[in-house]
Amino acid sequence: MLVTAQSPSLVDAVSRRIITLARAHTTDRLPTERDMSAQFGVSRSVIREAAKRLELQGLLEIRQGSGMKVVDKLHKPLSSAVHMLVPDEKQRLVQLTEVRFALEPENARLAAERASAIELRQLKAAHERLKNCLDFETQVLADMEFHCLIADVSGNKIGALLMQSLSDLLQTSLSHGYRLVTKDKAVADHSKILTAIMSRNGSAAATAMRKHLLNARNDLGLKNRKVAQS
Repeated sequence: MLVTAQSPSLVDAVSRRIITLARAHTTDRLPTERDMSAQFGVSRSVIREAAKRLELQGLLEIRQGSGMKVVDKLHKPLSSAVHMLVPDEKQRLVQLTEVRFALEPENARLAAERASAIELRQLKAAHERLKNCLDFETQVLADMEFHCLIADVSGNKIGALLMQSLSDLLQTSLSHGYRLVTKDKAVADHSKILTAIMSRNGSAAATAMRKHLLNARNDLGLKNRKVAQS
């Protein structure tokens, strides 16, 4: 017998079952609405509601005629919200920089303490990609990869997710920066960060990251906002 009531608890439960199914699936394509309805013992409308919720969270992509696809776009909801909350692009970049100062030095410190040998090699390879890239778009992506990878190897999944959530804003910021300066400054700063991480010196890694962010902020001509006193 199918359960048809679309209570929040039921939709939540089905959402969790879809996530479990997605993790166990060998491909990025999920079973159809009809198949999941039969498997879970709920109506197709419940499946549809749960799937929409997961799509909004960046876990699924639903396309007419091709069904549900597992994706990793957890950053999309935050990115969309930021554009609505802070519509002015310059203010978004200013506030992004403030968040990066709060987040990335700690990411670098933890990466120095926790990264495995394999992860250190991945960081070094990412740095080499930035050094060797020739076109504008590739250097922006390589720079962004380096910062996101440091968050990944920090071992803090929340911190890594926050960096991924900021990736759209970070890409915009880097694009502006690379139009104003060459990549040489970024490569030099990244090299100091990488050296500190590979030396397992968390304090030096945090300091190097902080100096890099300060340089990036200055290159963009951004200043700290003045916050009104209550």
